[in-house]
Amino acid sequence: MGADGRLLPEVQAFARETAAAHALPLEDVEALLAEARYNATAARLMAPPARSGRIRRAWTSYRQRHVDAVRIREGVAFWQAHRAALDRASDRTGVPPSVIVAIIGIETVYGRYTGDHRVLDTLATLGFRYPDPNRPERQAMFRAQLADLIVLDHRGSLDARTVEGSFAGAMGLPQFMPGSLMRYAVDGDGDGRVDLAGNTDDAIASVAAFLQAHGWVRGAPVFAPVALPADALRLAQDGLKPETGWAALKAAGARALPGADPAWQDLALGVIDLRDEIRDTHDVRCATPNFFAITHYNRSYFYAASVADLAHEIADRIGYGDPNRLAGPGL
Repeated sequence: MGADGRLLPEVQAFARETAAAHALPLEDVEALLAEARYNATAARLMAPPARSGRIRRAWTSYRQRHVDAVRIREGVAFWQAHRAALDRASDRTGVPPSVIVAIIGIETVYGRYTGDHRVLDTLATLGFRYPDPNRPERQAMFRAQLADLIVLDHRGSLDARTVEGSFAGAMGLPQFMPGSLMRYAVDGDGDGRVDLAGNTDDAIASVAAFLQAHGWVRGAPVFAPVALPADALRLAQDGLKPETGWAALKAAGARALPGADPAWQDLALGVIDLRDEIRDTHDVRCATPNFFAITHYNRSYFYAASVADLAHEIADRIGYGDPNRLAGPGL
């Protein structure tokens, strides 16, 4: 708000656009935006690093932080405590329980860290005072999420004046942004409402529904059981869709590992390089559409591979199913 207590001109314009686009009462949108306050922590954490030069990517360190003893141990306990809900979600969508558990583990350590920032403040701050002027697309994204939050509030799906989340506006056990909550969250226990913060069944079902909506292939592994050729780096891609197929990889020298279901050979595939620039190493893997479905949750190969590896570690301890259907190095 400006010094005169009115909405700033760009916020007022956003209010009019949001009200018109979603058929909302303008006065309600204005009243909600008038309550938003600047979140200095969100701005600081989103600011580009002060040091010069590009940050070197380090897969080994990233994996160690996310595929750790705590998440593995608590992931086993979470699976055991919520087996029925996990089985229902898996049966409905084809997403293995291990992957659902791994995502919730990486996002919030099974609900331990869901965030204590008011989402209204966070999204308004990042939507109108994003700290990096070189990233206008990020500011636009946060404004879109703010509009979704306002719509959710109008529908009664949440109370935008009180709901809390991360410094980026993600909410609940699975850390859904407002847009994902609006489009993919589902009622997992049939009580007629969706609560991703307090209802584990809803969180489990919503993670599975999100992955299904983004192309999860039932019964397929995350990483294809393939031995890649020694020069596999030349085959690596960097996009968020698989860019090759088994025939091309086989012609380039890849071979299928024995004993696995060959159905994955009919899928689009992508060779990915999990590079550690500090150690000068490469972990090169053959990814299926299920890997790329996970990248819609977080657009990072490191993130998706960590989910896959954590899923593998947890499932191995549970003794769940055929390991060739799970994710892990070399699978």
